[in-house]
Amino acid sequence: MNFGLSEEQRAIVDTTRAFVENELYPHEREVERTGRLEMDLIKELQQKAMAAGLYAANMPAEVGGAGLDTLSWLLYEKELGKANYALHWTCVARPSNILLAGTDEQKEKYLYPCIRGETWDCLAMTEPGAGSDLRGMKATAMQDGDDFVLNGTKHFISHADIAGFAIVFMASGEEDSPRGKRKKITAFFVDKGTKGFAVRDGYRNVSHRGYTNAVLEFDDCRLPKEQVLGEVHKGFEVANSWLGATRLQVASTCLGRAERALAHAIEYAAQRQQFGQQIGKFQGVSFKLADMAMELKGAELLTREAGWKYDQGTVTDEDMAMAKLKATEVLAFIADEAIQIHGGMGLMDDLPLERIWRDARVERIWEGTSEIQRHIISRALLRAVGG
Repeated sequence: MNFGLSEEQRAIVDTTRAFVENELYPHEREVERTGRLEMDLIKELQQKAMAAGLYAANMPAEVGGAGLDTLSWLLYEKELGKANYALHWTCVARPSNILLAGTDEQKEKYLYPCIRGETWDCLAMTEPGAGSDLRGMKATAMQDGDDFVLNGTKHFISHADIAGFAIVFMASGEEDSPRGKRKKITAFFVDKGTKGFAVRDGYRNVSHRGYTNAVLEFDDCRLPKEQVLGEVHKGFEVANSWLGATRLQVASTCLGRAERALAHAIEYAAQRQQFGQQIGKFQGVSFKLADMAMELKGAELLTREAGWKYDQGTVTDEDMAMAKLKATEVLAFIADEAIQIHGGMGLMDDLPLERIWRDARVERIWEGTSEIQRHIISRALLRAVGG
């Protein structure tokens, strides 16, 4: 593995960083204070992101994306991750790569409009009673002739309010397993406005202001078989084939925020005077900075290695779990220590630290909790010796 960046990768980092600092940072305070991201601003920043070549850059070149390799994509995600989440996710959208699993007709209807910035997708798996245990989902899709009838509720569905459609995973049957009956899962495209499909306001959230969540309700929502994504009863196979790298995406955006928080802490420690000298000269502060920098580098190396291995075809679930676990927990640690170094000022909204601190909490929950990541890692270790 080459730890240096190529000229192209340095250009990606520089371009993305400049866009984030010049176009996204100026709007952070307003979004944080109002909790809203106005559509006029979204459209304005979308156009600027497209002009800079940053919109839908996660997508392959053949469908209109930037065609980045995984490591380059993660470097891009790290820079975007430094900004308010609603700003970078909505205005510099990265459509879910699960859309690439669709048929040609489905790509025309769903994928390409997302790449062109005409709409957004949202992914619906989680239910009030099924989070980490997705096989426990109760929302159903029952076949009725050539149609499927969907019933049930999904929640915590990010940006469903502006999405033109949802990619919904529903229990579509049962099968026998060594542990008894388990649910078969099928994935569907569900257009907003479909009869029996409603999008309700979600919950007020301490994290990611301006980035909304919603409740999706299905009441005898009838879909033709053409709306199935992948194969019937093969929803998990579709998800596992296309969504694995999302944990690396979470890791990378966390690295960006951690780096921003550390930079603020270093600058403040060098400028703030107490007892006649810079506070950075006190071991109580200087050792914090050393630990923060060391932990950040460790998390970045794990994430970069996993990205490199992804492109080599050698990445494992364990690799991605380690990267996600380490980066999310390091972000929480660095955000907390940065505030401690700043004292009371760290909690004021004059600085981004209180936002980074608040936003850090959800990262250890979504895309697989820290406990799930530890389960994946420990299971791999034990399996190697017959455990």
